[in-house]
Amino acid sequence: MLLPPPPLQPSGEEGRRLLRQELLHPEYHRQHLWERFLDWLWRQFAGGVGAAADASWVTTVVTMLVVALLAIGLAWLVSGIRRDRRGRARTGPVLSEHREAAAELRRRAETALHEGRHDAALVDAFRAVAARQVERGRLDDQPGATAHEVAARLATTYPGQGDQVGRAANLFDATLYGHHGVSGTDAADVLALDDTLAGGR
Repeated sequence: MLLPPPPLQPSGEEGRRLLRQELLHPEYHRQHLWERFLDWLWRQFAGGVGAAADASWVTTVVTMLVVALLAIGLAWLVSGIRRDRRGRARTGPVLSEHREAAAELRRRAETALHEGRHDAALVDAFRAVAARQVERGRLDDQPGATAHEVAARLATTYPGQGDQVGRAANLFDATLYGHHGVSGTDAADVLALDDTLAGGR
């Protein structure tokens, strides 16, 4: 004769009640925002795949092209914003408040060029250009002026050298703030520009 099974502790009804209470705890229902986004994205993708199976090949190709163009446009926009931020961050004044004489800056530039330190030569050469023009009264004495502000004023004063001055300003910023190396020819060109503007009227 079989003995009846022992009574369940807790009983079946009591066990179901305890399970429902346990599952009501908030930790079972918290879902990270990122996980919810991924779940939503997966549902959209799965729905799109199902819809694409019923669509014609032309619709599928056009949809893929539109998505690709949107991705390329977004990447271009983001890269443009980054370039703009980098460009704004990589500018600064040409001359400080405690300015050295143009002749001293010129001497330092020539020494650096002779020693093969082309970056230092170009930076001092452009500063010599700006300092000399301040000394001659052709450029306002504004210590906080950037290279492009200096170039814009000099291009107005010396329209024939506008392109050279603009290129020198670009090289100055790229060398000093963008950490791009320049050649000896670049530095020599800025020294030659100093000579040209010094001889101008």
